[in-house]
Amino acid sequence: MQSKLLSAAAMALALMGGQGVVPDKAHAQARPPVASSAAVELSATQRAAVLSAIRQAVRSSYVFPDRAPAILARLDAAQTSGRYDVSSPNELAGLISGDLRDASQDGHVYLEYAPDRFAAASAGADATQALSEIDAAAARRDNHGLSALEILPGNVRYLKIDAFHWVSDETGRAYDDAMRFLKGGDAVIIDLRGNGGGASEAVQYLVSHFLRAGTLEITFLKAGQEPVQTRALDNLPAGRLTGTPLYVLIDQASASAAESFAYDVQQFKLGRLVGANTAGAANNNDFFPIAPGFMLSLSVGRPVHAVSGGNWEGVGVAPDTPTSSVQALDAAQAEALRALLSTTTSDAAKTDYAWALTAVEARLNPPMVDAALLQSAPGAYRNYVVTMQDGALVVARPGHPLWPAPRKLQALTADGLFAVEGLDVLRIGFKDGALQLWWKDEPAPRIIPKT
Repeated sequence: MQSKLLSAAAMALALMGGQGVVPDKAHAQARPPVASSAAVELSATQRAAVLSAIRQAVRSSYVFPDRAPAILARLDAAQTSGRYDVSSPNELAGLISGDLRDASQDGHVYLEYAPDRFAAASAGADATQALSEIDAAAARRDNHGLSALEILPGNVRYLKIDAFHWVSDETGRAYDDAMRFLKGGDAVIIDLRGNGGGASEAVQYLVSHFLRAGTLEITFLKAGQEPVQTRALDNLPAGRLTGTPLYVLIDQASASAAESFAYDVQQFKLGRLVGANTAGAANNNDFFPIAPGFMLSLSVGRPVHAVSGGNWEGVGVAPDTPTSSVQALDAAQAEALRALLSTTTSDAAKTDYAWALTAVEARLNPPMVDAALLQSAPGAYRNYVVTMQDGALVVARPGHPLWPAPRKLQALTADGLFAVEGLDVLRIGFKDGALQLWWKDEPAPRIIPKT
């Protein structure tokens, strides 16, 4: 998780290249090494200076001094072996990052080549503003990390969050719009798969919609500073979403701030986690500029959760429903639909949920349709024509203006019920030599014999 309250001015460190802690806003984005298109070649002298600066930063600032000897020994051995004898800054950053992470077992310890951020962090008194402008531009371009909103069948509302950006007086409004959209759902799915983290302010804003105002969330501990607490906010323009079933998708690439939200959901029992165990990166990190264009991330503190009294560092957050990252969305939607079916008293809602659930379950467990049925299905059924094309059944309505081309049939059940491509309100079955038209709003099928 990102650092809480970075210092307002660069801390002067007597290191080659003017290294200092990044005078960034609270919670600079947690980024993996970023490639640069600039053709820059490093000299042996520059590489040695980079390693010297990293060593001194580890000795002076790393939150776990007992791990420093292993890190330093790994860097020394790699340098002596010639492992770092490369001219590409991005390649060097990747090699050093791998060694730093292996030696520290800390996901927030890495090196990135980021000349723009290095220049901003080295801008003296203007560094805070320069870095904020870079982060704000990235946040706006990414819609503050909110990349997708969708109404899934059964009125399950879906939100994809790729990163937890935070720009004061801007990001909150983007979340307000998303929360208003989610409030209209019978259940909510928030997708954090592949989300590498970001700003705790964004996590605090998001989780506040599911907690009572004033609820203590996390306390951030950093050596030499007073503990800093975050609590559920009072003022939420979109209102709270308490009472709406919540499902959160996670995987091995969900890290840092993404894990913080997942951990909140688990510890406060706000909903269910679906997917795979997360990365296990809980520590708070600061960034240190390293000449001639690198940024070093080091853990400088740790979060303590209000419920567990601990955090997820090194172990990650375990899902309530383990499944592959690829199937997590379908698994969560299936869970949501089954739960809604078990509680609703509305016949219309039951029909809607059951209709949607059939399709989701077919994606999770594709049925095997009897070969004899597939062989007997092709033919003419009044104004419908079923054929076999490329091993799949397709249905056409010759001459129909709204059905200009054949539509593929996708098996939903082993006994011969099929979804119609691009037409969710209709399903087709085959029984006793006849075609069955199952319309969503009709309780029984229309039977059309083969002609």
